[in-house]
Amino acid sequence: MTNKIESLPPVSEMMRECGLEPKKQFGQNFLFDLNLTGRIARSVPDITKLPVVEVGPGPAGLTRALLLAGAKRVIAIEKDKTTEPILSRVMDASNGRLEIIFDDALKVDFGKLGVNEYAICANLPYNVGTELLIGWLHKVAMGSPIKSMTLMFQREVAQRIVANVGDKQYGRLSVLTSLIADAKILFGVPSTAFVPRPKVESAVVQIIPNAKKIKQIGDLTAVEQVTAKLFGQRRKMIRGIMSGVDWAQCGLTGTERAEELSPETFVKIARIL
Repeated sequence: MTNKIESLPPVSEMMRECGLEPKKQFGQNFLFDLNLTGRIARSVPDITKLPVVEVGPGPAGLTRALLLAGAKRVIAIEKDKTTEPILSRVMDASNGRLEIIFDDALKVDFGKLGVNEYAICANLPYNVGTELLIGWLHKVAMGSPIKSMTLMFQREVAQRIVANVGDKQYGRLSVLTSLIADAKILFGVPSTAFVPRPKVESAVVQIIPNAKKIKQIGDLTAVEQVTAKLFGQRRKMIRGIMSGVDWAQCGLTGTERAEELSPETFVKIARIL
């Protein structure tokens, strides 16, 4: 099943043949290291049982790794149509396991992908990674069938996702993620692994939706609004940011700062407001 994928030329060679180069406007940093792409793919839970949605496949380095790892089906969403010659070639070698959608992932209706449950795996473009994650967290909170997310981010963003209250990196992403899922950093990825080489290090984060948490929280919209407001001025006391709130109802004095508030406290504030 995988011999056709294995027989394809190296990604770098296919890029040269097509005259394809990373585009800054798409935040593209391509990953060529086969050991790393294979490690990411093998980290996806139930990869042989669930369809995998990949965002920003570019020249298909990770796509190939997912297929070689035995992915039941890969749905690749790519905004850059200049990658079509490479992606089409990989699709032809995939034995019908690869589907390509040329569209902006921020605009794609994931509910119309034609799958009941799925995993997401992606080397996310730096310029839209956070926005995509927040959108997926909202979908999960509202009952989306996303079973897992295995995602590469800038290391700083990855640290914010998994941070706990009191940590230096604790913020909006930490709160929203922890309220509905369990998250951890799987491993770091050096900047030297990418073309072009970014100025920052990266890390792979795995986020697993937690059914019990989701049942307690539901819609994240109000919580996101509160976190955006309070973390937007994180050095100020919360009573100085939001006036007219009876902080005692939340067990607070109003002299606290956002970084001191637990995720559950943000939920209380959102419900009162």
